[in-house]
Amino acid sequence: MIPPTNMSSSASDSLMTARRLLFGLLVAATMAGMLWLMAHALSAGGLSAGDIVLLVLFCVTLPWMATGFWNASIGFLIWRFAKDPVSMVIPMATAVNQQAPIITSTAILLCIRNESPERLIRNLTATMQGLAIPGIAEHVHIYILSDTNDAQLASHEQVCFDDLALTWKGRLALTYRRRTGNAGYKAGNIADFCARWGATHDFAITLDADSFMTGPAIMRLVRIMQANPRLGILQGLVVGMPTTSGFTRLFQFGMRLGMRSYTIGTAWWQGDCGPYWGHNAAIRLAPFISDCALPTLPGRDGSALHILSHDQVEAVLMRRAGFDVRVLPQEDASWEENPPTLIEYIRRDLRWCEGNMQYVHLFGLPGLKPVSRIQLINAIFMFIGSPAWITMLVLGSVMLALAPTPADFMQPGAGIALFITAVLMWYLPKIAGAADVLIRPAERQSFGGALRFTAGFTLEMILSILMTPITWLNHSIFLCGLLFGKKTGWTGQARDDHSVPLSVAIHQFWPHTLLGLFLIGLLGFRHPAILPYACVLFGGLALSIPLAVMTSWPGFGQALRRFGLANLPEETHPPEALRALDLAAYQPVRR
Repeated sequence: MIPPTNMSSSASDSLMTARRLLFGLLVAATMAGMLWLMAHALSAGGLSAGDIVLLVLFCVTLPWMATGFWNASIGFLIWRFAKDPVSMVIPMATAVNQQAPIITSTAILLCIRNESPERLIRNLTATMQGLAIPGIAEHVHIYILSDTNDAQLASHEQVCFDDLALTWKGRLALTYRRRTGNAGYKAGNIADFCARWGATHDFAITLDADSFMTGPAIMRLVRIMQANPRLGILQGLVVGMPTTSGFTRLFQFGMRLGMRSYTIGTAWWQGDCGPYWGHNAAIRLAPFISDCALPTLPGRDGSALHILSHDQVEAVLMRRAGFDVRVLPQEDASWEENPPTLIEYIRRDLRWCEGNMQYVHLFGLPGLKPVSRIQLINAIFMFIGSPAWITMLVLGSVMLALAPTPADFMQPGAGIALFITAVLMWYLPKIAGAADVLIRPAERQSFGGALRFTAGFTLEMILSILMTPITWLNHSIFLCGLLFGKKTGWTGQARDDHSVPLSVAIHQFWPHTLLGLFLIGLLGFRHPAILPYACVLFGGLALSIPLAVMTSWPGFGQALRRFGLANLPEETHPPEALRALDLAAYQPVRR
């Protein structure tokens, strides 16, 4: 399919090219500077073979870290100094008349698999209430696309969604369809919709089972798509929904801060080659159907494998077809539920890991834009950096322990500078987001005030520092398993708050605990002066079992809520749309 004529000027294209060149130079210069600093720090006794290995491993970690650092830095500067930050990176968003009549047809796709129908209906009903408006309702069709394979739950689904369709009959169209198989996972589910009904609609809004968008937020995406014929995918910014889980509160509090600067910084240089996250987004169906069919991949036994992380692949295929893919980097009534425990977070993360590693088979796809190829490569480095970090830290710890003094292994001044710089670069997206909140009085109050915000941010940073080596080791173990054919597949998620039993935590994290205790003990025994650095680097591994258990305790979440820590703006000033969901986070805290 040939996209319509682009009315943007060559000056705009030149500006985007200049931004991308500048961004590339900044990332390259940062990587070179960090490698030089690492080499300088290791040159205390001359560069040995072990030092060379450390430098190579460090080089593998740098693309993801340097990219994140500059995304956040540029995003922070835009938020602070641009008159209209959103318009600067996506002018079409502010140029559209949000009262323009709807003249297109939109399918809202809710993709589910073994989920609670009652929970889905709760969220969907609130969305539908915002769409059941004359001039909008007749242009919207809701599709429940089920891949449920539990027979009893499937029967319950049928009854619940038949009742929902009957309730809304005459106000909003709703269709429920369940596949008997799960071929292609979620992407296959949507492909089945496209084959059956895709030709009857102009756009699709994709929602996951844990997604929630208001009717006005959906129509905002639709109006922007409607006014811009070259726009193939428009990704909305997704934020976490208020929750009672202590782990989730801290996790998504940090994500909220990090996404602010990171996303707008990404949009600044990626422009029309933006991301697609698979949900809470609008898709132009005609080019999606004709040009974004996913290839199958070769399996170890010669069988065909389906792509798990389909979203980024669909984005680069849409861009190859000549249509823009953009992200709307503003918080706009678009939410998702996050995993309730550390263990559930790991399950989701490893599924993403498996999916992203499939991208190595896609480098040969013809016609991809250079930025699209960079996105696929960076998505791989997001995960292969983890075994590089773990190997580097373990090897470096052993080499340090064998050295007569720390100074014989690493020059103290350069080593401390390297440590501080790496930590700052890794966590800058969250730090930049926190700084932006503290600078703005209204923002501070929306998060509960400066004192509560600072205390919550401190707790979240402690959790992040503890979780980072745990995540690295999880990825490392899993990637080793992938080499021998281990898979995660597409399984259901536990979405309700629950406590993690000690036995489950021990089973999950005993390798982490042993490795962390060994490295801390080794360095503390050989060089007691560097014990504080060892605890920062490996404390999360050593404490992984109690961390998983304690952050899942109901009392921990209640304590955070009681003192107003890690509050989101939606808790300080609850929007009517979320109040309608009767969330547990809005119930009084039990004393």
